[in-house]
Amino acid sequence: MLVELSRFRIKPDKSARVDEWLAMLNERMDEVKQTLVREQMHVEVIFRELIGEDEFLYWFSIQGEAGEHVRTSPFEVDRLHIAFHEECIDHDYGLRNAQPQVIMIPDAIAAAIGWADPPAAAAAFVRREIVYRRPPTADG
Repeated sequence: MLVELSRFRIKPDKSARVDEWLAMLNERMDEVKQTLVREQMHVEVIFRELIGEDEFLYWFSIQGEAGEHVRTSPFEVDRLHIAFHEECIDHDYGLRNAQPQVIMIPDAIAAAIGWADPPAAAAAFVRREIVYRRPPTADG
């Protein structure tokens, strides 16, 4: 299983668009759940935070390692998700990943999602910020 907590910074002046997008996800939850199955996404939670003037979205997820990527999805809700990212996520800031240190999950839940050894998904702590940025494109 992949256990992730990722932080994205929202572009300035996109807060109202974030409101709309989060509302769309909640309104179209049946479609969202449909795409979670193909991604082997067992748990996905989006958090929102304001720090000073900067707004952030955090994704917490537990996902099977053989899940399909969102970019290969046939579902409209995933196309909307990708478009939202392009419009509202500050890709220059990059994606920040936290490091899972302790995995606490009841045995019955782990068994239900086929997770044999949750504690093994904890990571050795690396004392550095983990940042992923898009490689530069030819046009800038």
